[in-house]
Amino acid sequence: MTQKRDYYEVLNVAKDAPKEDIKKAYRKLALKYHPDRNKAPEAEAQFKEISEAYAVLSDDEKRSQYDRFGHAGINGKYSAEDIFRGADFESIFRNAGFGGFENIFDVLFGRGGGGRGGSRKGSDLRYDLTITLEDVAFGLKKEVEMQGFESCSTCGGSGIKKGADAKKCTECGGNGEIKIIRTLAFMRFAEVQVCPKCHGKGVPAENLCGACKGAGAVRGLRKIMLNIPAGVDEGNSLRLAGEGAPSNTTGQRGDLYVVLHVKPHKQFVRRGDHIYYQAKVSFPKLALGSKIFVPTLYGETKLKIPAGTQTGTLFKLRNKGLPHFHGFGKGDQFVEVTAETPTKLSRKQKTLFKELEEETKD
Repeated sequence: MTQKRDYYEVLNVAKDAPKEDIKKAYRKLALKYHPDRNKAPEAEAQFKEISEAYAVLSDDEKRSQYDRFGHAGINGKYSAEDIFRGADFESIFRNAGFGGFENIFDVLFGRGGGGRGGSRKGSDLRYDLTITLEDVAFGLKKEVEMQGFESCSTCGGSGIKKGADAKKCTECGGNGEIKIIRTLAFMRFAEVQVCPKCHGKGVPAENLCGACKGAGAVRGLRKIMLNIPAGVDEGNSLRLAGEGAPSNTTGQRGDLYVVLHVKPHKQFVRRGDHIYYQAKVSFPKLALGSKIFVPTLYGETKLKIPAGTQTGTLFKLRNKGLPHFHGFGKGDQFVEVTAETPTKLSRKQKTLFKELEEETKD
């Protein structure tokens, strides 16, 4: 006879682990080894083993007996049938955070819980939007036109043909969903599915709207007003709740995700919230000092160049950068001055440069 493994080892938790850690460990393993998700031959046995371990360790009295006497203490007071059949597995799943028999399938397969009016939503949609660096600096409100779904004008979004009789779907009795009972070892699960006959509407198929096929929405162009906050960055996304595709059962829309792309600027380079600009300055101005005007995202500003400034020197213009997306204030603009070498010199200029060369030889 195969010797049973230690229950704490089965769940991979310490013997003094609090109930919350035991619950988390069980949830993780239950999702990993549930036979409806894991098709490995040994998955059912492993799922049964971790469920048995959790049934004991989640119960204070059974855990106390197990801690004192091991498997003998459990077998002496509770039979295997007691552990599985006598134990309230619906409570076990609910205590583990699954919410009962029906909701474990929601967790496993990513469905929302509840009936037809539950949280099942339509698909999420994505829209890519290219903006300028100026839009990042000041924010942007823009109306965009995109392919989407609008409420069906024929049925008013209900998905049911106008003037249809009040008959209910014979398959689901008007509930829009059916329940399938499945048995696994000593446990029974109830899986809730959308009725395949009426597509979740609860009425006979012949009563569904012909224009939208019961979906309640039709594809078309939509106009949406976008409010882009200042300070966003490349790849940021904005979530617009309820602006996605509608569910063909509940009519509830998914969400729209607007993914932002920032167009490269002709003059400025962005690094975080700071802006970098390169200004070409003549040698005499660097040598003698000068004042120049440099562009910023907020208009031109005056910059003082001290005498003897070397090419490559960085000057900082405070608060001339981009707004902080998560907070207050702005970044800075850094101006790199570089010497501009003339490519064409007049005779007089050549003479002056030669004189300067002679003067600066030492």
